[in-house]
Amino acid sequence: MKRGNSITFVIALAAANLNPILLRADTQVGIAFNQSIQLNATVNETDCDNSPGPYVTLEGSIILGGLQLEVMFANNVKGTHTTTVTTSNIVLIALGTPITIPKQPVLGGVGGNPFIWVQLVDNNGNNLTDPVFAGRCVQGLNINNSLLNAALAALVVTASDCNNNPGPYITFGGGLSLSGMKARFIFSNNVNGPHNATATVEVTIIPNNMVIKIPKQPVLGGSGGNPLIWIQLEQGDGTAIGSPQFIGRCNQI
Repeated sequence: MKRGNSITFVIALAAANLNPILLRADTQVGIAFNQSIQLNATVNETDCDNSPGPYVTLEGSIILGGLQLEVMFANNVKGTHTTTVTTSNIVLIALGTPITIPKQPVLGGVGGNPFIWVQLVDNNGNNLTDPVFAGRCVQGLNINNSLLNAALAALVVTASDCNNNPGPYITFGGGLSLSGMKARFIFSNNVNGPHNATATVEVTIIPNNMVIKIPKQPVLGGSGGNPLIWIQLEQGDGTAIGSPQFIGRCNQI
């Protein structure tokens, strides 16, 4: 589905992809969703008239839309004497967290100061954007795109001191796995005409199933007496991701 400059795509991600970072036997929660990202990249070209083609480099950064969590504690699911405390804005991954794209070389294969297009594709080669015309080799290019990347957040939940007052001690940790993304460079020695030589080269922007570690973070619950616990995952701007997930009673985690 494509809306303006925003591309939504869904890739199935198995929770097993994050197993190496789930080190404890505590409660584990896996939630698949689309993570908003901003791609900022620069394409630099040299040796534009070389044969068989110019030397092009891609570098820049990906800015993550962030990930946060609301934790809800209740001492009773039903009844009139229910105390619920919501702890909001637990930042798992800060809004605007950058991922650096290492400088990568691309060798164009048509020579003669070619025309260049750049297109973003997923790890399977499916188009995420239309080709963007960069111009001739000597003109340079900046790429700025807002995208949605298929992601899987895997959280490890640990609880202790469940009967404490004012509430238990909960910690969250885990990882965020992103689906892959590549930049496809299309080189052509002629925009129109019967004698058009074209070469295509792809470079990796996001490695498939790249994991960003979520540091372990503590939360102090405000509803004592071994409370029931729900969590609500949110984008960095507070937009809810799915529905609240019931984790269980504190002493069951």
